[in-house]
Amino acid sequence: MSWTDERVELLKKLWAEGLSASQIAGRMGGVTRNAVIGKVHRLGLSGRATPSRSPRPRSRKTRQPTHPSQATQFHSSGSSALKVDTEAQPDVDIDPEPQPIREVDIPPGQRATILTLNEHTCRWPVGDPGSEDFYFCGSNPKAGQPYCDHHCRIAYQPLQDRRRQRRVVGGR
Repeated sequence: MSWTDERVELLKKLWAEGLSASQIAGRMGGVTRNAVIGKVHRLGLSGRATPSRSPRPRSRKTRQPTHPSQATQFHSSGSSALKVDTEAQPDVDIDPEPQPIREVDIPPGQRATILTLNEHTCRWPVGDPGSEDFYFCGSNPKAGQPYCDHHCRIAYQPLQDRRRQRRVVGGR
């Protein structure tokens, strides 16, 4: 596609009307949005009319409450082969209750403070950092890790478990 004088004039006219580069490309045909942007830049067309805007802010649409069975409806366009089948699993708990983390009892002599942490102590924080009884685990760390074996199991989940949880939550 070459830029003829007629097409350049049409581009200038549409640009001055305030149309976006995508809209201009669609009206002209045979040209991409990026080609329009490049030509506008080369022509030095910077000033343009802004589309009219209403002086008052638009009101937001309010959502109508739906029946629980209609709450999760996925709309798709095109092939329905990848559409999520919500009726196949009607009683799936999307947000499972978080399980409390079972903390091991760390003897006071083994606990570490920020001043006593080193590469030979577990750096797992225990408690609220703003409180007086805050400390770090202080156990021997797993080789090459900052945490002991117990805290590594909490901190690092196997990849397949995370994918499985994402499928259940996201419906994939």
